[in-house]
Amino acid sequence: MKRFAHTRQCQQERMSRQGSAFAGKGSPGSKNVVVARLVCAALSIGAARAWADDTPQPPAPDSANLAPATPSLMPALSGPLVANPKPVSYEAGPLGKVYVTGIVSGFGQWQSNVVPGDYGGQRDLSNAQVFLNKPDGLVQFFVELGAYSLPDLGVPYLRSNTATSAFYGPFSQGYIKLAPNDSFSIEVGKLPTLIGAEYTFSFENMNIQRGLLWNQENAVNRGVQVNYAKGPLTLAASWNDGLYSNHWSWAWLSAAWTFNKANTLALIGSGNTTRTNISTTATPLFLNNEQLYNLIYTHTAGQWTFQPYLQYTHVPQTPEIGATQDASTYGAALLMNYAFPSDAQIGGLKLAGVSLPVRFEYIASTGNAATGAPNLMYGPGSKAWSITVTPTYQYNVFFARAELSYVGTSDTTPGLVFGPSGMDKNQTRALLEFGVMF
Repeated sequence: MKRFAHTRQCQQERMSRQGSAFAGKGSPGSKNVVVARLVCAALSIGAARAWADDTPQPPAPDSANLAPATPSLMPALSGPLVANPKPVSYEAGPLGKVYVTGIVSGFGQWQSNVVPGDYGGQRDLSNAQVFLNKPDGLVQFFVELGAYSLPDLGVPYLRSNTATSAFYGPFSQGYIKLAPNDSFSIEVGKLPTLIGAEYTFSFENMNIQRGLLWNQENAVNRGVQVNYAKGPLTLAASWNDGLYSNHWSWAWLSAAWTFNKANTLALIGSGNTTRTNISTTATPLFLNNEQLYNLIYTHTAGQWTFQPYLQYTHVPQTPEIGATQDASTYGAALLMNYAFPSDAQIGGLKLAGVSLPVRFEYIASTGNAATGAPNLMYGPGSKAWSITVTPTYQYNVFFARAELSYVGTSDTTPGLVFGPSGMDKNQTRALLEFGVMF
């Protein structure tokens, strides 16, 4: 999946497969995760998706004095967090200059209407990752190593030691890129998705938790991607394994038009060209057989960033995977952020380095359980909406942010929503995340 539970059905299947996994026990890759954490911690002491690299990014808070790193490094950030402007680099002989950056962060969470296997309150390591970038020349590469969790609205939380092994492993992303010129390039490896307005890991996004629309998307795919940029137009095409199925049958196309430095429009489409019955924590059965489309607009105006987008997904009738009727989702979201000016004050309190991201979402699914429609949310035909507010503070490489989110639902199937019996129709969460981006 783009993660661990795009549907309540997938949540229940995962719980039965993993047993005590939500407690962070019995992870088959726990030794690798521990090693990755130690590497990240040690380095911290010492110290785009194709079209995303060309999409205007929100400005850094004035007080941070953080100029964009040159050249641009992965992973991509949508703000308000900004990367270390003076990343550590090493001369690697014939490879040239290699940049070493990373993040170490932890968070705490409280939530209402807890589902079985999850916890009302918990704390965890949200990221302990190192990034290696060789961003110029004919042969380039990006490698992402370490531990992570994937906090996500409306679904149970998986602790970082379990999430890392259950999803993409301690080597979560990485690819080789051949760039003969500034307009054309080819990438091969574990690629960040082209789909959606939110990235995979918490620090990359405006909010700590990814949203309801993100629950229908993928996050990491293994494959090949071709990129072309000319003037205001950026194109990308990919052939990959979709929702991390290890079955190369997905086709992706994206096109982005940069009207000017303040306005960009992107259209993205994808779909599985065959039908597969693969079902794992990272690969929900129904979603791995879907078609998915996005229309994303990004506008920046002074201290403001606005990013409204539309999403449509469709799972065709496929009796061999248990979908005896078609089902679709329709969603809309608005992500926005305000970065306070360096001289802003409230009651004498300086707001330099403070940003206020907010996200609104609505998503609805079609289908009827009686006719065999697949469950894509909280039962066939269910609907959900959310609001998330994430006040953020960054000083140089250090950051802290709080978050309050609410998810409401309607037309749900009893037993497939929130609470100990799956009957509660809403959930509130409060989070606090802090860390350092070195």
